[in-house]
Parts: sequence; C-alpha cells; structure tokens
Amino acid sequence: MSRIETRGVWLTTTDSKVLRSKQRIGEAMDFLAETGFNVVFPVVWNKGVTLYPSQTMQQTFGVEIDPLCVGRDPLEEVVVEARRVGLKVIPWFEYGFASSYNLNGGKLLQTKPEWAAHDYNGNLLKKNGFEWLNALDPQVQEFLLNLVLEVVKNYDVDGVQGDDRFPAFPSEGGYDQVTVALYRQQFAHNPPQNPKDRQWLQWRADILTEFLARLYREVKAVNPNLLVAIAPNIYDWAFQEYLQDSPTWLKRGIVDMIQPQIYRRDFRSYQAIADKLVNQQFTDATLPKLASGILMKLGSYCISPEYLVQAIEYNRQLGIQGEVFFFYEGLRENNNTLAKVLRNGPYANSASFPTLLDLSRSGVDNSRLSSILQGVERLLKKFF
Repeated sequence: MSRIETRGVWLTTTDSKVLRSKQRIGEAMDFLAETGFNVVFPVVWNKGVTLYPSQTMQQTFGVEIDPLCVGRDPLEEVVVEARRVGLKVIPWFEYGFASSYNLNGGKLLQTKPEWAAHDYNGNLLKKNGFEWLNALDPQVQEFLLNLVLEVVKNYDVDGVQGDDRFPAFPSEGGYDQVTVALYRQQFAHNPPQNPKDRQWLQWRADILTEFLARLYREVKAVNPNLLVAIAPNIYDWAFQEYLQDSPTWLKRGIVDMIQPQIYRRDFRSYQAIADKLVNQQFTDATLPKLASGILMKLGSYCISPEYLVQAIEYNRQLGIQGEVFFFYEGLRENNNTLAKVLRNGPYANSASFPTLLDLSRSGVDNSRLSSILQGVERLLKKFF
C-alpha cells in the first residue's frame, strides 16, 4: 500500500532568493523532489504585491507585479519546474488582509484609504508591526477573492492556501464606519469597547467564515478538484486574537486541508499542541485534513535534526499524515543537513500527495488502516 502523506515546504521571498530566477526555481524543484517532498507552497501575495502579473492589481493599484519580478512570471516558472519533477503546487497568499509592515498602510492604503481597518480609538489598525485592510469590508473581500480566482483560472495549480492572515483579522479591529453601521443595524447599539467581548468576537469571526465559504464555493466552481488549504494560527488563541474560527470551518466543510502553525522551538511544546489538536479539535472524519506546520528556520533559529525526526514520528503516531515546513532555506543550511536527515530517514520512501478523496475519508481509512496492516504483516512474519 503506497503511503499518502503531505510533504510540503513554503517558498518565501523573505530571507530567500529561490524565486528570484527560473534557474534557482528549477534547482530548488530538483532538490525537493530528490529529498522526498511532494508539494510546494510558493508565495504569490506578499508586501502588497503579487508574484505573478495580476490584472486585478493593475486595475486597482496600478502595480501589475512585484517590481523585482517585472518581465517574469515566477508563479508560472514554479508550476512548469514543479510539474517537470512531479511536485504539486499550491500558491500561498501570505499577506492576506495585511496592507503593509511598519509603513503606515503602504501603497494599498495610500491608494484606497477607505479600505483601512480601525481600532476603537479610530487609529489605523496595527498589530505586531502589520497594518491592516478592513477584512470585514465587502469591497476588500472582493479584491482578495479576485486575486485568488485570477490564480486558479490562469495557472495549472492544485489549489490555493491562506494562512494566519487569510482569512484573519486582528480582534482589535472592526470599529470602522461600515462595520459599526452593520453591527448597529443588527443589535441596535454600537459594538462593545472591549474587543474581546465574546459575542463581538464571534460576530466578526462569522463574517470571515462566510467569506471563506464563498471563496471555497467560487474556487470549486472553477475546478472542483482544486484544494482549499489554510495554515491558521493555533485555536483558540487564533480566535481570540485574529478571529480565526477553524473548528467551524471544519464543521462546515469549507476547507480541504488545514496546516496549523505549530511553530514551537522544542519538541515538548510541539507535542502538547499536536495532542490538543488531535484530541480536541479534530475527529476521525476531519483528521485526514490535518498536516502540521513546522518551524524549520526563522532568523538565526534552525530546528535540530533530532527534533525534526521526533516531530514527524510523533505526527504519524497521532495519525497526522504530513507536515509543511517553514521554510525552504532551512533545508539548505549547513550543507543541506536537514534535507539529508529527511532523505535518509522519514522521507526515504516516496509518498503520494493526498487526493480530495483521501482528505474527505474518515480518519480510519488512511493512516490507521495502514499502520494496522503493517502490524498484521509483522505478526504474520513472526509466526510464519
């Protein structure tokens, strides 16, 4: 029985030059295929620009593509090179509803000031350095949806991926005129001053959930086989801080794959979160949709080979059939040390990327059946 696992990696423009040329992209795809990976998540929306020529961006903001990529189409180059070596491609909309990082809104909000998100005091919404578009505004949602639809209509991709900013919105936001008017219409009073008021949190989270439901429908209308993947932050923190209601997304069936960012720097912390996800947030029916997001490298941090192998082994014990690593350059550190660890260890035997059917089966079908069969095989060998 061939293994079915998600073995993915994020390709970034931050701290990485892999997307800077077709040649680098080709080399990276060869390297990933040789290491045992089966899917890449290339960034296509970051710092308020796209990594492909976008008519939506051209018409709305007069900037067709990231200025570093003029004359090229990095997304098309990734698709061509990934297909050549049998890798799946799921473009990643990294920036989501953020407009800029420490730039007071940047070009997006200079051009469209009416799209700005506001906190209770009327200031531009800013959290952890990021300034935000108003994710609750129908026009802003339409803009992001158009970026996604443009990608799935024009490229031979296997799906699309959102993350901790898509769909997401800092819970300090929602105090702009449009949202306040909408809330007042429904409840006959203004939103509470406390941004963490439970009912106010849920009301705004529900707007984002409806947006995701619409995105899911519209992507499937283009091609029912496309996967809608989200790499959210960890629930319930993600709900309190960024209005990400992932249990509801799973319940409503509006996400095909979910890759929570279990970005912890030691195995015990990782283990605790993985346990919680499997035991409290996923069921046998939704477990196949889960692949964990693992922090491989960030700044000067790099995961140890021991922790890397432990995390993957622990995933399989729990029935988590795969992981996605942040990010590609971690594999190349120290003369490709971590890539060698994967190639000679957990990824030594190849694995097929899951199909939609695999992802929607009840959890016993895949991982558990496979491990039961392996157990039976071992017993038979023992006695015969």
